[in-house]
Amino acid sequence: MPQTMMWVFAVLIVLAMGGIAMLAAGRGEPMKPAFDDRPDARVPADRALTADDLRRVRFSLAFRGYRMAEVDALLARLAMEQELRAAQDPARAPDAE
Repeated sequence: MPQTMMWVFAVLIVLAMGGIAMLAAGRGEPMKPAFDDRPDARVPADRALTADDLRRVRFSLAFRGYRMAEVDALLARLAMEQELRAAQDPARAPDAE
């Protein structure tokens, strides 16, 4: 008797998993096309980036995404390096174009 009950439960579990899979698959219908709902990073595309552009950049949040503090630290460093380059070589500054 215990072995029969085990098989009954095994069949029920397989049927339940099959039903869940059919629901998840949409019963044979294709999935709707995905669209990107994330905000743009909002950096200028028509000119070179400046240090202030890097400071204003904000990335969208995502489950299991990047650590915001690490991204902010990297952007701060890039902004500082951009300012140093512009101060050392004014001809390469974005505003000099």
